[in-house]
Parts: sequence; structure tokens; C-alpha cells
Amino acid sequence: VQLQASGGGLVQAGGSLRLSCVASGRTFENYTKGWYRQAPGKEREFVAAIGWRGQSTHLADSIKGRFTISRDIAKNTLYLEMNVLKPDDAGVYYCNTFPPSDLWGQGTLVTVSS
Repeated sequence: VQLQASGGGLVQAGGSLRLSCVASGRTFENYTKGWYRQAPGKEREFVAAIGWRGQSTHLADSIKGRFTISRDIAKNTLYLEMNVLKPDDAGVYYCNTFPPSDLWGQGTLVTVSS
């Protein structure tokens, strides 16, 4: 099983990025899924989660109004639309189930310049 996040990059503060996550080897379509991030020197933290049918979402207070989580069940793909990015949003972003399993795939690095 692999959880592959992609879409990270370098962006100026106020900019936008769209992250994607594809699960291969096993599908997680019936699981609530989430995004997490880890900044240098800090613990990994929860960012956003979405129900298995996409009907409900849960967002960390720090990103409310700026980030949107969504999923394409047919493509087994999870997305995180990030707008009005701040330097504090920088870090490695990971996807996983919610609550998270031990399957932390390769994350994608987001760098926000001020």
C-alpha cells in the first residue's frame, strides 16, 4: 500500500497550491481521509479530514476559510486546495486515514516565502 502525496512546491505568501493524494495497492474509499503536515522541528499535526462519501469535512482552526479538502471517489484521490498561504503553512504534507494509520506515505513539501 502506498499513499502518494504530490503538488507541493515553493509559493509566495498569499499564493495557492493544490495537493493531491493517491492510494495504490489498496483502496480506502470507505475510510474518512485526512491531511496532516509537519513543519521543521515540530510534531506532525492535523490539517483537514473528509468523510468517506465526501459529505462532511473537519478543518483545523488555523486553516479554516483558506483551505478546502475534497475527494474524487472514482479516482481514489484526495485533494487539498490551499489558498492565501502563510509562512506558517510550510512543511511536509501527508495524507492518511482519519484517525491516521501507521501508513505514512511519502509527503509533499510546501514552502511559503514571505
